[in-house]
Amino acid sequence: MKNRAVLVDGGIYHVFTFTRSISGFVIFRTDSDYERMRSQLRYYRMVNPPMRFSHFLEIKDKESIHQRFSENKEHLVEIMAYCLMPTHIHLVLKQSKGAGISRFMSKVLNSYTRYFNNKNKRRGPLWEGRFKSVMVETDEQLLHLTRYLHLNPTTSRLIRSPEDWKYSSYREFTEEVKEDSLCMNSEYLNMSSGDYREFVMSRKEYQHELAKIKHVCLG
Repeated sequence: MKNRAVLVDGGIYHVFTFTRSISGFVIFRTDSDYERMRSQLRYYRMVNPPMRFSHFLEIKDKESIHQRFSENKEHLVEIMAYCLMPTHIHLVLKQSKGAGISRFMSKVLNSYTRYFNNKNKRRGPLWEGRFKSVMVETDEQLLHLTRYLHLNPTTSRLIRSPEDWKYSSYREFTEEVKEDSLCMNSEYLNMSSGDYREFVMSRKEYQHELAKIKHVCLG
């Protein structure tokens, strides 16, 4: 994988961002915080959302709006995989429209900042500068990247198994969750859900050991 200054249409990228505040600052504190971000990720894929997100949340039949835009393929990005962690976000995005990733991330991060600041009675930026992005060059890299994302919660000892973390795409990949899915991965994931589960779990302990080594080396 190589860093790219220009995000190209049709390119797939690992996109990640951290909080601006002190190390370990928690931005997702409740289930509703995580669900708010998931809803924003889904909503702001649209090229031209039909209304403010706050108004959209008040609509009962939200699914009809999502379906209409999905059928018309009016998306800035396609979400290939994601993992929401207490202090940061990992996304794998495919850019569908010109400057789609930048536009998408700006909307998502700004919207969540307004929500978080209002809820917690704080002011100022929430995120540490502009998001980071790394281009995914091959399908093999993409496969290993999704495993890395899905193992993040177990590596951090938040849960014991990746299926226990509700705020990643792992259960979409293993077909444990089919409704309200965010991801488009069938085109690139050339293995059964059972094989993918084995692929991820085969690296679980190794990734945890790497994390411990990194922690020791960085002090």
